[in-house]
Amino acid sequence: MKMKTSRNVAVKYPEIPLAQTIVQLCELKDIRNIVICAGSRNAPLTNGFVENPFFQTYSIVDERSAAFFAMGMAQQLQTPTAVVCTSGSALLNFYPAVAEAFYSNIPLVVISADRMPHRIDIGDGQTIQQKGVFEPHLVDFAYLSPDVIHATQTLLDSLHQKLIPHQATPKEIEEKQKRVQEDNEKQINAVLNGARVKRGPVHLNVPMEEPLYGMTSVPIAIKTHAQPIQPIVTVDFEKIKKQWQKARKKMVLVGVNHPNAVDEKWLRVIDSDPSVVLMTETTSNLYLPNSIDSIDSLIAPLEQRDTEFFNTLQPDLLLTFGGMVVSKKIKKFLRNFSPQEHWHVDPYKAYDTYFCLSQHFSMDTDHFFSNLFEDPLEGESDYKSTVLNQYHQQQILGNAYLAQTPFSDLKAFEIIFKSLPKGLHLQLANSSTVRYAQLFEMPKGTEVFCNRGTSGIDGSTATAVGAALINQNPCVLVTGDLSFFYDINGLWNNYIPSNFRIILINNGGGGIFRILPGEKDSPKYDTYFETIHDRDARQLAKAFGLKYSVVKTKTGLRWALNRFFSPSQGPKILEVKTPRKINDSILLRYFKAMQKS
Repeated sequence: MKMKTSRNVAVKYPEIPLAQTIVQLCELKDIRNIVICAGSRNAPLTNGFVENPFFQTYSIVDERSAAFFAMGMAQQLQTPTAVVCTSGSALLNFYPAVAEAFYSNIPLVVISADRMPHRIDIGDGQTIQQKGVFEPHLVDFAYLSPDVIHATQTLLDSLHQKLIPHQATPKEIEEKQKRVQEDNEKQINAVLNGARVKRGPVHLNVPMEEPLYGMTSVPIAIKTHAQPIQPIVTVDFEKIKKQWQKARKKMVLVGVNHPNAVDEKWLRVIDSDPSVVLMTETTSNLYLPNSIDSIDSLIAPLEQRDTEFFNTLQPDLLLTFGGMVVSKKIKKFLRNFSPQEHWHVDPYKAYDTYFCLSQHFSMDTDHFFSNLFEDPLEGESDYKSTVLNQYHQQQILGNAYLAQTPFSDLKAFEIIFKSLPKGLHLQLANSSTVRYAQLFEMPKGTEVFCNRGTSGIDGSTATAVGAALINQNPCVLVTGDLSFFYDINGLWNNYIPSNFRIILINNGGGGIFRILPGEKDSPKYDTYFETIHDRDARQLAKAFGLKYSVVKTKTGLRWALNRFFSPSQGPKILEVKTPRKINDSILLRYFKAMQKS
């Protein structure tokens, strides 16, 4: 990592105007963190960023890991981070992170070097059609115009280029370059503004001609463009307040939420209202006394035998905010027992997840609540008390079952989450890990993150490493074996902090598939669904410089965790090996145990 130095140091700039313009505008837009993938076509960009002490630059070879690493940084900063690559298939490896950033509202700036337009699809190496590769999953993009005053003679000698006439005079070339520069500046400004204002991934595609490595001490004079003014959203809050107060059964469901994203005073109003059931998830980062913080523990035990309670639980009004919701149980419930109204509060987008969306409030959550609760009135209702009573009774039964549960995924996760120290930065991998995490309380103050935008297992490790560099709290990544081995290149970098920890739950395959319907324990199932394996992380830990330990019992896990979080000179990995074939039945019996007899 290149550390910041004095701003008085003489700065060198790329000779190619387009590359220099991007570097200068990234500085003007305060985009400091730049993740760079190795390559030659992107050399002007690499040199421009590395030679400027304003930027923190990181070198990561694997493009997929680099993009998730950059996204992890942006996840924590909540401001744009850039990732830079060469031309060709390198760019395509960014796509999983681009899609995740799009659905998780993370401002990721993709900057790709490209061949000149007349060099594409003629048989040159490392050349693909780079225009449009991400567009369905971008909030903005620009396919920039090549300079005509750089390598001008090479252009004039090419029979296929259409950028300047072959008989163009120096004055005509100069005038064309002026128009190119103005247009590129305008587009780059708009795209970089879009990453911040629209909170999502953007793409700048940068065609450049050789020579690529020249530098200059003379900067181009760049015009500054003001940030766009956000339109003011007007809402008839008097009408909204009346609807809210009229509803006697209100459900507030919170998805992925950044820590401290909502003022606590509004949460206390919700938490104390007897007509409101507040449902939160681990990834919501909300910890309130009267919330349902394990949604599946409420719904799963009732699915087969208590539709009468589901009628009681059915809300008149559903209010949602935050990102994606993990629980499939609550999605199914709300689709079958629809509220009369569904309001979603989010400045950027609203999905009709429950097939009954009636109003999208395109604004900040605090702004919405400050108007809704301007004069808070609690309605008379037994909705909260009825639901909480059912929930607490089921929790008592579930805890009794957990007390005698043999070593398994469920027991391992219970022990792990009970053992987490306070003030932790917790990253969760997808699939089983994030679902088990919904069943247990986290220590108060734990900051929880997970790539829930697309819910993929790719990139969890790389995201966690990037996030750990920004978040000052010790970071723990809890991951499953398939997620870990899939993203092993997430450890292929020089930036893993010494307080970084990985807890790897290794059940020898895709254990979540044993919970889903389908044939089990056949050659087809074992090979193509559960994908069983006998890998462990010992040699990988050694290769990447992580201190390694492994446990296979409850006692061993408790003992290992007592020392695992203590300070050390380097990162650590704890591999927890659980029995492969019993995890599904233990989880299902856990939910069954919560059924009242």
